[in-house]
Amino acid sequence: MKAMIFAAGLGTRLYPHTTNKPKALVEVSSKTLLQHAIEKVAKYGYNQLVINVHHFGDQIIDFLERKGNFGLDIQISDEKDSLLDTGGAILNAATYLEGNEPFLVYNVDVISNIDLKLFREYHEKKGGLATLVVRDRKTERYLLLDDSMQLSGWRNLKTGCENISRQVQKYNFWAYSGIQIINPPIFKLITETGKFPLIPLYLRLSNEYPIFGYNDPSSLWMDLGKPDQLKEAGKVDFGEL
Repeated sequence: MKAMIFAAGLGTRLYPHTTNKPKALVEVSSKTLLQHAIEKVAKYGYNQLVINVHHFGDQIIDFLERKGNFGLDIQISDEKDSLLDTGGAILNAATYLEGNEPFLVYNVDVISNIDLKLFREYHEKKGGLATLVVRDRKTERYLLLDDSMQLSGWRNLKTGCENISRQVQKYNFWAYSGIQIINPPIFKLITETGKFPLIPLYLRLSNEYPIFGYNDPSSLWMDLGKPDQLKEAGKVDFGEL
């Protein structure tokens, strides 16, 4: 099975940890965030991986070579000349991700004990173009889902910006968790080019092509984008992930 790990971010929120290294190579509990992500997805059978690189990208490539690619088939999607955001990243990696099966996308700075097998089963049962892992937590930016968990809009509470893609009776607010599954036919629907994010693409497509949220019931989810969050992650038993 195929998966993409987003590892190209600048890691500005993690400064000074990212002064001389990419966010993906910052360590928690004696392992890099990238190793934690690779081991997480490999545990559930994802053995064909694509990893995008930009900031200190050569360090990531060298790290993978030293680790023997962890015994997996790992390809590098090179964004060293231009950071492409999430939508541009999967489009740039389309050669590796195309095929007949859904592919997983996993943010390198996410730590979770989510059961990726149950998540994939949910995605296949719902039959949508993509499924995004969501949680009921406080944030500034929310996905708006209807009662069937279908994507219907987006709202930024801080700025007041809103994008309603489907008129529904009730909008439920869910926070995105940085994990998703996408069906390869999406590549034929992408008209955007260069650098672009996935969420606006999903909103554009969501009227014609159902896109769902998955309410993650797992006990642990952390975004390790800030130094204090790294400190908290040091208390986690990573053997249970």
